[in-house]
Amino acid sequence: MQGPDRLVVGTVPLLARAAGALLLLAGLVGAVAVFPTYLVVGGQAVDPVTGPVSALVALVAPVAAVAVGAGLALGRVPRLGLAYASVCGALAVGRLLIELYQGRGSTTRPAVEVLAGERVVTSSVDLGAGWVLGVVALVLTVLAGLMALVAWGRTVMEDGGSLDPLRPVLAGASVLLGVGAVLCLASPAADVPDRVVVDPVTGLETVVTAQGPPALLERPGLALLGGLLLAGALLLCAVTAPSLRPRLGAVGGLLGVAVFVLAAGLSGLRDALHGPDLDWTVTGAGLLVLGLGLVALTVVAWRAHAAAPAAVTDAERFGSTSED
Repeated sequence: MQGPDRLVVGTVPLLARAAGALLLLAGLVGAVAVFPTYLVVGGQAVDPVTGPVSALVALVAPVAAVAVGAGLALGRVPRLGLAYASVCGALAVGRLLIELYQGRGSTTRPAVEVLAGERVVTSSVDLGAGWVLGVVALVLTVLAGLMALVAWGRTVMEDGGSLDPLRPVLAGASVLLGVGAVLCLASPAADVPDRVVVDPVTGLETVVTAQGPPALLERPGLALLGGLLLAGALLLCAVTAPSLRPRLGAVGGLLGVAVFVLAAGLSGLRDALHGPDLDWTVTGAGLLVLGLGLVALTVVAWRAHAAAPAAVTDAERFGSTSED
């Protein structure tokens, strides 16, 4: 037992440690994947990292996976790591289908895409080492999530219920932020703005609409299925994360949702700053704000034990019954 929260941790099963090892490996592979060429689209190489800022943005999710996965593999606060791995695995399924579409099926219907801040037309797509490593990292994340779900019920970890009074408030806030994140993901975080063209003869101003990247649910085939699964998984994780027990289990679930949304918001800002033809959209800014809100909820859940009163013993509750 540790501190006023009276945390009790039993023997950590091997399956839980294996889930942590897979999550750790997925984070390491994902961290390496951001540096090689991602795809070669229409003869143009797309590199996710073009400088220190883009490297920091691309490494947010992999570094978090490495940190949480290492702790779970070592058997420390296992349900925090299991909750995080489960959320990441659920979100990785949709992302995996979208990546498969980007690398294999996007040329069937050539369209304008924004990849790592580059506006390209998917007339031809050649795979790069970054795409292959990224897909491997997503597969490992899905496997880690499946293992974590199986190991959850076999892992003993409980506390004194210090978060219970706050769970309804956290659940309501998490649902609102999750719904907002799904709505923001439905539109591009960085888009091509409309241009105003002035006729030099008549002086007439005309608005010219430029084709931008398709929204998450406007892509065909595997990408559409992946977008639907991603949106559904994000909403489901936002709903269930605050109810996980013990308190650190809820922290792990909320952290998984927060890291995903925050990384998506930062990626949209990076694309807008990197691409001269792109503007940061309202939905892109919304993703960043919602990600910071989810981080705040995670911190509240983490700090709930500090404000919780110490557990009262039976002797203190009923008084001493001994007589002189």
